[in-house]
Amino acid sequence: LEADGTVMGDWISWVNYVRARPAVAIELSVQRGEDIFTTNLVPNQVNDDDGKAIGQVGMSVRMPEWPEHMVRKTDYGLFGALGRGVEQTWNMSVLILDSVKKMLTGLISSKHLSGPITIAKVAGASAQYGFTAYLGFLAFLSVSLGVLNLLPIPVLDGGHLMYYMIEAIKGKPVSEKIQMIGFRIGMFLVIGLMLLALYNDLMRL
Repeated sequence: LEADGTVMGDWISWVNYVRARPAVAIELSVQRGEDIFTTNLVPNQVNDDDGKAIGQVGMSVRMPEWPEHMVRKTDYGLFGALGRGVEQTWNMSVLILDSVKKMLTGLISSKHLSGPITIAKVAGASAQYGFTAYLGFLAFLSVSLGVLNLLPIPVLDGGHLMYYMIEAIKGKPVSEKIQMIGFRIGMFLVIGLMLLALYNDLMRL
């Protein structure tokens, strides 16, 4: 109902109020059923796409079913569907690479990295929305794994492609010693990412 005495007339007002107060306690007046009570909430401080600190509390609005007259269905022929699939795959790949870049530069917290537990939960949630939503999630997961597998990290396919490119430029293969060092570094990075993702999953539980 209210945040620090300010009436929250709609969802957007609440979102903007929280975003403007990272790590700042907010006194809330909340109605649950017939009961009205007060409580305090401290938004987490996260960075948006521009690196600006904003508040976030992990809430979302529950959307109702869309009325039939507001739903539009688009059908594609074979070639139209292939073209649309290529376009969507490209957009997903760019989004994933941009997210990786922002995570490496600190614009996105490593806490957003998810592992098998979160993947299973999201898969179950998407299945509740129907077969089409579930297939969409599987497609996004497949593209994500494919893009990450092509990163130039030894032990991944992208690392092997990197060695092949170096060999093509130099005219001779990379020495076994350097390949072994790269393999160990790559293995360390991959296992480290897996452990971090699993740790994040367990913390969310």
